[in-house]
Amino acid sequence: MVLLLPVDSFADLDPGFVALRQLGGFFVLRTLRSTPGGGPEAARTGELPTLAESYKISASDDCRNSLTSRVDAVSSRLRTAEPRVAASIAHQGLAARLWSIALGCAVCHGRLPDLDPALLRWDPGAAAPDDLWLTEVRAQPGGADPAPLADTVVRTVVRGHLEPLGEALRDRYGLAPGLLWGNAGSALAGAARELDRWARANDRAEAAARTRALTDALFTHPLLSETGTRAGLAFRRRSCCLYYRVPGGGACGDCCFTQPPRSSPRAASG
Repeated sequence: MVLLLPVDSFADLDPGFVALRQLGGFFVLRTLRSTPGGGPEAARTGELPTLAESYKISASDDCRNSLTSRVDAVSSRLRTAEPRVAASIAHQGLAARLWSIALGCAVCHGRLPDLDPALLRWDPGAAAPDDLWLTEVRAQPGGADPAPLADTVVRTVVRGHLEPLGEALRDRYGLAPGLLWGNAGSALAGAARELDRWARANDRAEAAARTRALTDALFTHPLLSETGTRAGLAFRRRSCCLYYRVPGGGACGDCCFTQPPRSSPRAASG
């Protein structure tokens, strides 16, 4: 059964968000409480930038921060010389982390922690689950009804993170809004499928049902409803994340293209 307890704090319900670890690496949320006695790891975490700081970046070439560092890291990892492509993949990866954490908490606990960008520190050079740390654990209101819970998820993920993140990447790398929201829709659908897969594999029928109900409610949001077509938890987006432009890349499973388009300078800059 889905765990629903009338508590005021995640610290009382699930210290360190241990329950999320069984869902997979993208769902893990680390906290300073989960580092017994603090220690070097906690001290290092305190030196990392917050996501709020990372979302503040100008379009000038000489302005750099942790967000550009993440894009550079993705560019190096994928061996692509196109910053716009690396920025899109970096955006989708961070969106997937945020959706996964929010959905995991909503389904397992019926509530979300406060994921304010000022409370989340991140390591732009690390991959999940070592990239995000929550510095203060406090719960937001929750409940069994998917509608108000979806409103909380939207306020937390869409307004709190995806809007400022998208604005920063549009200004710096020229990514189109349709591509960015397509990435967000794809990341949401992917997180929902993983959570549903875990629920069914572990005979958690109620968790699977809640995952589907919450995902349906989230996809009614105007910024997400037109990002793709859905059939159950299957999703095909109406935009392309540009992964086909990565050396050795191709069309993703939910891509709007059935096969990778031919690369061209026009496609790279459009």
